[in-house]
Amino acid sequence: MIDTSKNVDLLSPTDRFVERHVGPDTREVEAMLSRVGFESLDALVEATVPSAIYRSAALDLPAPQTERAMVAEAAEIAAMNVVKRSLIGMGYHRAVLPGVIQRNILENPAWYTQYTPYQPEISQGRLEALLNYQTMICDLTGLPVANASLLDEGTAAAEAMSLCYGALRGKRNTIVVSGDCHPQSVAVIQTRALPLGINVEVSAHDDLALHDDVFAVVLQYPGSDGVIREDMAAVIEQIHGVGALAIVAADLLALTMLKSPGELGADVAIGTTQRFGVPMGFGGPHAAYFAARDKFKRKIPGRLVGVSKGANGEQALRLALQTREQHIRRDKATSNICTSQVLLAVIASMYAVYHGPEGLLAIARRVKLFTEMFATALADAGIGGADAQRFDTVSFAVKDTKAVLGRIDAAGFELRQLADGRLGVTFDEAITVAEFEALVTAVTGQACSSVEALAARVSVEFGEGLARTSDYLTHPTFHAYHAEHELLRYMYRLQQRDLSLTTSMIPLGSCTMKLNATAEMLPVTMAGFSELHPFTDPVNTNGYRRLFTQLEAMLGEITGLPGVSLQPNAGSQGEYAGLLTVRAYHEANGDAHRNICLIPSSAHGTNPASAVMAGMKVVVVKCDERGNVDLVDLREKASKHSDNLAAVMVTYPSTHGVFEEGIVELCSIIHEHGGQVYMDGANMNAQVGICRPGDFGADVLHLNLHKTFCIPHGGGGPGVGPIAVAAHLAPFLPGHSEITTGGEAAIGPVSAAPWGSASILPISWMYIRMMGAAGLREATQVAILNANYLAKRLGEHYDLLYTGENGTVAHEFILDLRPLADSAGVSVADVAKRLMDYGFHAPTMSWPVAGALMVEPTESETLYELDRFADALISIRAEIAKIEAGEWPREDNPLVNAPHTAATLTGEWSHPYERDTAVFPSASSRASKFWPSVGRLDDAFGDRNLVCSCPSIEEYED
Repeated sequence: MIDTSKNVDLLSPTDRFVERHVGPDTREVEAMLSRVGFESLDALVEATVPSAIYRSAALDLPAPQTERAMVAEAAEIAAMNVVKRSLIGMGYHRAVLPGVIQRNILENPAWYTQYTPYQPEISQGRLEALLNYQTMICDLTGLPVANASLLDEGTAAAEAMSLCYGALRGKRNTIVVSGDCHPQSVAVIQTRALPLGINVEVSAHDDLALHDDVFAVVLQYPGSDGVIREDMAAVIEQIHGVGALAIVAADLLALTMLKSPGELGADVAIGTTQRFGVPMGFGGPHAAYFAARDKFKRKIPGRLVGVSKGANGEQALRLALQTREQHIRRDKATSNICTSQVLLAVIASMYAVYHGPEGLLAIARRVKLFTEMFATALADAGIGGADAQRFDTVSFAVKDTKAVLGRIDAAGFELRQLADGRLGVTFDEAITVAEFEALVTAVTGQACSSVEALAARVSVEFGEGLARTSDYLTHPTFHAYHAEHELLRYMYRLQQRDLSLTTSMIPLGSCTMKLNATAEMLPVTMAGFSELHPFTDPVNTNGYRRLFTQLEAMLGEITGLPGVSLQPNAGSQGEYAGLLTVRAYHEANGDAHRNICLIPSSAHGTNPASAVMAGMKVVVVKCDERGNVDLVDLREKASKHSDNLAAVMVTYPSTHGVFEEGIVELCSIIHEHGGQVYMDGANMNAQVGICRPGDFGADVLHLNLHKTFCIPHGGGGPGVGPIAVAAHLAPFLPGHSEITTGGEAAIGPVSAAPWGSASILPISWMYIRMMGAAGLREATQVAILNANYLAKRLGEHYDLLYTGENGTVAHEFILDLRPLADSAGVSVADVAKRLMDYGFHAPTMSWPVAGALMVEPTESETLYELDRFADALISIRAEIAKIEAGEWPREDNPLVNAPHTAATLTGEWSHPYERDTAVFPSASSRASKFWPSVGRLDDAFGDRNLVCSCPSIEEYED
């Protein structure tokens, strides 16, 4: 008889997402469990996680859905958002993203799954794209040094404030902000200034309060209301006259026609590159730019790409002045930024490469034309107030505002309503003649006259005092790829020089380079998510609000902390926002004096930097010989500073890859002395579904959605760092100057947009909804299994640092390579570079332990890939043994000469090992070879000879 009893199982969909996300199948899991000595995943995890915090109860999350079901639901939610034709402006514009860039950069996993280019030999493609970006910024701003992007215009303005404040060594304490500036930027500056005790004075451009306590002045160019001040150079001269510095927030497209900030005398220029092809996305992510005079090059926040040379003398690119990065300076830092917006900067740079200077100028002139035609049409209709110099924005007053807004809404447009009652219209490159005619009719109540006739009546030129005469984008790169075929080939040439998750696993400890599923990425470019202005009327955002509500609830359940803010647009911003909520909580309780923050010596450098930015004083707590927080030292310092204790910052599991047994006691000690527990969520991938920080004592936690919750790293950004807080901290969650959000006693905004990088939040929402409670728990368990399997295999060949009470590790572990320096003269860098010859990105180098590698395999890697990586490191250990035995000399062997490029095969050869050993060290590398495009870089040369924009063609020829 045929058994039909199991047919009911076939009613369920066969495409369970968890089986796509979690790499090892059932047989592989069993094999790995056998190798590490456990009968089940539960047994392994119970031996790894302290019993005091282990949670067996399932999370209360929605049932898991299939990819097809979730893509359909995402489309339904996107459709709930009403996409008005936004003419609001304020630094956000509808942009035309060329299809060739959308398909081959934004939607291409070879670009969005790359890691930060700390290993330059396998990152030359995106480093070149970023050098193009920096060149574009330097050229357009007229300033010699630019970084590789910041998070958004508001935070760039705040970073400029910090740079100027530090440049004058805190001898002055007031920053003046012109009333012409975008209000969201003003608000972020005020948020950043408050805990540092900096006085912010907002005053009219015509009446700037310049006095001897002013260290900097922020100007907007053109102004937020569209007015271009013709006296900018004279005002900057006055600013310099009182010994202050000038910060100019400039529209990048306008700078193709207007004198550059550098020519006007600015010390720093900041702004956004969003209108260079990047969708508005309800506020982000977008790449902000930051440029400055040469004397500030070692103080610029974020990352800087520089030109150096490889081992064979070839030109090569790298992150310049790497040790200058702010988080290395810890509590002496003036910024906590340790990331950028690489993917968005690459898009903006490719937009400039594709259009070239002539194309950008044509776009700018067309925008200017529509602006002038609109002003003329208003004047024809008797509507005044539009006689100022302008680029893309016309601000005007009407008699019957309600009637005009009614017609505007009916026509499908959305304008800006200024605080003084005027209306503002901002034009962009996407404007059409039909839209223009409809807009004029809606505003004036009259049919639009002939557009051709209007065009013939206006001028798109600026006068001599404003018009740009200097060249820009003169480098050949900006002239060679205007045909789509050529740009496509250029982007693919760059892509081939970069290792990404499409190539191999990227086993970076603390960075969690897991699967970024295609289904999760699909909603990002849905119009309902990508085309909304961040300050659109809230009635238009029902879809986003629904998604935010669900995501906040799910993150609250996962962390055990019910209050959630999605605003912070990077992990560093999450740290900062979390500490500001703690600060506000203490102040509300009358404890403003609580300003001591205890931080373990093993903490990531952004922790102390964030604490200082939040107005706290850092006291370092020791770690014991096993890498755990020294609870005796913690208790002693908590007691010593009891009256002034604000918080502790702790990473869990620890930065050494261990679930510390004393975490509950640690939280209790801090609470006993009136402090709050801030938990760095960098290692949350080891906790989801098996323990909850809110249950064992954390008060506030930031989550790296670009780690645990599957938003891609994008080659070094975007990231998202929301915070989850306990109920008593929820009233202080960040608010915003333009849109109501946050708690009832909200701190100021930490990002320019109300929900930060909103358009990529659907990625994490998709991931959690497709995995469900059981799937998330399984992912965590397998992440721990994969780490323990690799630790078991590699621990037989290398010294393994730090394990838990039962000899297991969490989701990552540390290999100590320091003994190899004595035995073979091999450094951790040598092993990292040799891994490139095997086709792998190195694990995290020399952090948190100098001379060691921190390995995190993630749950998405199959047993095949884990073994391939383990085999590579074991093979490298055998190569080191040959050096130790004297078979290869210390000064000439495959490790110290790594990585080996394709040129190695054809050049002269005098090494004591074969070419085959150099470039094909394993069977897998022979079957599918990833070639490093340059030899090992000369870091010292790059720092001594800093060049951060494209060299001239003559230099290339030389």
